[in-house]
Amino acid sequence: MLRSIQQRDLDKNRWVKITMTVLLVIISLSMLTYLIPGFVGSSFGSNPDAVATVGGTPITTQDVQQRLDLLSRGQNIPDALRGIYARQVLDQLIFQQALNVEADRLGLRVTPEETAQRIRQYLPSAFQGDTWLKDRYASEVQRLTNLSVSEFESEVQDGMLQEKFQHLVTDGLTVSPAEVQQEFRRRNDKVQIEYAIVKPADLAAGVHPSDAELSAYFSKHLAEYQIPEKRTARYALLNLETLREATKIPDSDVLNYYNSHLSDYKVENRVHVEHILFKTIGKTDAEIAVIRKQAEDVLAKAKHGANFEDLAKKYSEDDSSKPKGGDLGWIVEGQTVPEFQAAAFSLPNGSISDLVKTQYGFHIIKVIDHEPAHTKSLDEVRSQILPLLLDQKVSEEANRIFDQMAQAVRQSNRQSLDDLAKKFNLTVGDIPAISATDPILALGNPPDVRSAIFQLRPGELSMPIQTPQGYVIVSPTNILQGHQATLAEVHDKVLDAYQQAQGQLLAQQKANELAKAAQATDLSKAAKSLGLSTVTPEAFSRTGSVPDIGDAKILSDAFNMPDGRVSDAIQVAGNWLVFRVVSHQPANPADLASQAASIQTQLLQTKQNAAFEAFHKALVDRLTKEGKISVNQEVVRRLTKSATS
Repeated sequence: MLRSIQQRDLDKNRWVKITMTVLLVIISLSMLTYLIPGFVGSSFGSNPDAVATVGGTPITTQDVQQRLDLLSRGQNIPDALRGIYARQVLDQLIFQQALNVEADRLGLRVTPEETAQRIRQYLPSAFQGDTWLKDRYASEVQRLTNLSVSEFESEVQDGMLQEKFQHLVTDGLTVSPAEVQQEFRRRNDKVQIEYAIVKPADLAAGVHPSDAELSAYFSKHLAEYQIPEKRTARYALLNLETLREATKIPDSDVLNYYNSHLSDYKVENRVHVEHILFKTIGKTDAEIAVIRKQAEDVLAKAKHGANFEDLAKKYSEDDSSKPKGGDLGWIVEGQTVPEFQAAAFSLPNGSISDLVKTQYGFHIIKVIDHEPAHTKSLDEVRSQILPLLLDQKVSEEANRIFDQMAQAVRQSNRQSLDDLAKKFNLTVGDIPAISATDPILALGNPPDVRSAIFQLRPGELSMPIQTPQGYVIVSPTNILQGHQATLAEVHDKVLDAYQQAQGQLLAQQKANELAKAAQATDLSKAAKSLGLSTVTPEAFSRTGSVPDIGDAKILSDAFNMPDGRVSDAIQVAGNWLVFRVVSHQPANPADLASQAASIQTQLLQTKQNAAFEAFHKALVDRLTKEGKISVNQEVVRRLTKSATS
């Protein structure tokens, strides 16, 4: 396979973007994550696994799961969000099939020639001139997308069909000069203010209620102070770390493993290289000539002793290796394009190549080290083998003990926990009183342990439960019934809540007093008389931010107030604020020319997105009303539940 070494990481990043765009298009449509209202009808009878049907075509849970797996490839989707992602994937699949239905109605289609041209753009390495390299094409599709060729081509066609609809919906949209002018002013008009902040937290610290006041507050908020049921428990833990420390691996086992895995320790002929890349993909001949001249200048610096790593960080266009001073690590024969490989493997250690031209551009290569093909000795890989064998042996032993523990509990779940712990050499510990939502930090807070404690009766033993530390058996020891709290039980919480509430009230009153006083004098004097200080930050735009306040959108009224006007008291992030407009700074008309094109592009993109989102909703709504879209809500519930489990 011909693949430039500097493209390895870039290819992966590029294909993550392509698959996200061509296959899912979820992020760009994330504002439309509603689940289409549907019903369970006869259309699902022949396929009970269908989560939806669109135009008679079923969408199954397997379809959703496959897309969800593709979306999560290379990412860590939190378990709590997988159900939401599953719904988004379903929505996108429904929309894609709805586009197919609408395309049939309009006679719109993606031709094989269009598909082939797009694939050539995505996979230029699968072609040599005008010749299609079938085997390389199939392997590149599998490597980069984890799809079969037919699945990949279908996804490309779906993406192109959506593009055609986007053009139909948005090609007539324009942005007027007046809209550009308005947006230019919105972004560039600035205002300067003077402000004072009243912080409830500062006032709350000085609130000292009497017993009667605190009791009265508590009586008004009784519902907020319920003591939930709590339980204490004991546990017996098979600690995997303790088991690991007691486990020994004989040298004979290490030797046997080494001999049976010799192929894993064979090192191919390889070379450690750094490089500087000057890209020429998509450039004209004239541009390539300029790039060559720049590359030659950098080569001359490298040849005359300039630090190669510094040159790579400054000039290289390989984003993956540039931060590392051009370091590509070890490469093996057959891993790179022929021109790069020939130069890298022929140069002696420490030497720098002349310019090497590949399909990606001009390379300057520095060889750090060579390593001939060989098999690593047992001593070299012993430190790699030992953890593998240790993990395997500990796992086998833990599973054996787990089975015996489970069998013992099945025989009787009311036997002595201490006797069980002694029999299997388990660590015994106590769990203090916890509610059904409290963490069990001593065991890594596994939810199954907490569930067992609240499902069993005192004295009963749970089945062994897996935790981060190992396998544990728990047994409730005491139940503390839930009840309405007394003031004594929650005194500190009530006091804190009372102080916060009073602090907020006092802060609002003080801010109102400040705003009123500032009308008669100036804000600075009024603030000082109340023990406050004012701040006058630099002027800011509507899209900027203000120190201690944050997003300038909160102060949007300031742009419409005349100089000198004082605001009413407003609440900002839990604090209270009063400000005075110092001055307005209108946008400089001379700056419009340099920003107009960018503003026009962004406004047009916003219009296009809004128009296509409206089309998306309208199409799905129409097909739903026509009975061409149905959603099996029961399967949806099962699907989203399994996605989060």
